[in-house]
Amino acid sequence: MRLEYYLQPNFIVLKSTGISPKETFFIGLMLFAVFFGAGNLIFPLSLGQAAGDQLVPAILGFLLTGVGLPLLGVIAIGMAKNEDVQSISARVHPVFGLLFPVIIYLTIGPLFAVPRTGTVSYEIGIAPLLTDSLRASGLGGLVYSVIYFGVTYLLSLNPGKVVDRIGKILTPVLLLILFVLLIVSITNPLGSIQAPLTAYEYAPFFKGFQEGYLTMDTIGSFIFGLIVINAIRAKGVEAPKSIAKVCLSAGLIAASGLALVYVGLAYTGATSVTALGHVENGGIIISTVTQLQFGVFGSLLLGVAIIFACLTTSVGLIVACASYFNKLRPGISYKTYVLVLTIVSAIISNVGLTQIISFSVPVLVAIYPMVIVLIILSLLSPVVGKRNSIYPWSVLFAGIVSLVDGVNAAGLELEISKLFAEYLPLYSLGMGWLVPAIVGGFIGYLFSLRNREVVLASE
Repeated sequence: MRLEYYLQPNFIVLKSTGISPKETFFIGLMLFAVFFGAGNLIFPLSLGQAAGDQLVPAILGFLLTGVGLPLLGVIAIGMAKNEDVQSISARVHPVFGLLFPVIIYLTIGPLFAVPRTGTVSYEIGIAPLLTDSLRASGLGGLVYSVIYFGVTYLLSLNPGKVVDRIGKILTPVLLLILFVLLIVSITNPLGSIQAPLTAYEYAPFFKGFQEGYLTMDTIGSFIFGLIVINAIRAKGVEAPKSIAKVCLSAGLIAASGLALVYVGLAYTGATSVTALGHVENGGIIISTVTQLQFGVFGSLLLGVAIIFACLTTSVGLIVACASYFNKLRPGISYKTYVLVLTIVSAIISNVGLTQIISFSVPVLVAIYPMVIVLIILSLLSPVVGKRNSIYPWSVLFAGIVSLVDGVNAAGLELEISKLFAEYLPLYSLGMGWLVPAIVGGFIGYLFSLRNREVVLASE
């Protein structure tokens, strides 16, 4: 499986009895680099602009889904013994265990996340440097997508070298550039924080919570958690407690970095309204802010940061997806999967950033609650277990509500949503799935008690 080679960075030296703080730090830095991509850069800015003086509760909600849940996902994978997203999903049902991981990989792969890296890096990093006519013709975007995904393809074919480059070169450069941008924006803001938009006037915390879905990092945590596990196991560390401890430490390092960047970006967005007004997306915000703060040099600086952030994420996702599908259908070679995934991603990237975000929202609204439920139940596996009815009942109840929400988000309102709005707690806040998930888990628990009694009786 090619993912194993991708997850063996030669700059990390792990001892069979444990790892040093320095080595753990590099693993955390690696996780940060893979997590931090297109959505991580643009969505906090949009949130900041829209939230206004409700920035604090809004960013706290965003951090919960954009940082906290991904951290829990990494820990959940670290706690699982020789399990991945497919085996964890199979606790719900064998068919669900096959279909849900495919949906997850397609979502964070060629349908949304990977094309978005190409579109963001072009629209923010390259487009501002082009002439108006070249941008309007679409030729610049087409040429860039060919180059960008061509590089992604080549790097994905030799993933053993990629993580080394991320950890040693790209990540420090990216952090340095972002540090300069954020420090200047915070110490010399373009304006004052304004009143929030309507969406953030009521329950800004829950609105921020939903905005965190767009980063897709909670979904990605199921995949990127394998980075830590495979890197450790490749060096002979197999003790579950040791693996879980490294996952927690590395995850905290990555989460801390993400949280700091998110807060800085959100504040930058909140203070940009005076100069920019409310604009279409976070890409325009950061591009314009950087132009105002640094001029042409700022645009070049931003372009470097964007390309590095997006390219590392793009390669990581292509490798992960190609490896998974190659394992699922080994009759097709890994290289063929890489080629197909990059071509599809390149085509979709030319749709445009706003359109890709719009298309992704219904899917994320539909599947995110089920991912959250799986993560929580996985963390509770020492108590919940793996073979009882808690998983299917909890995911089923949460999934019914989230699928209806997804359909509504696509603009096709269902009649049953009116009943949900009337009777389900938290439904108006976008959290209507929470109580059904708890109720489903309790029903499953009752069934598991009954099954347990039957097992004991047969013994």
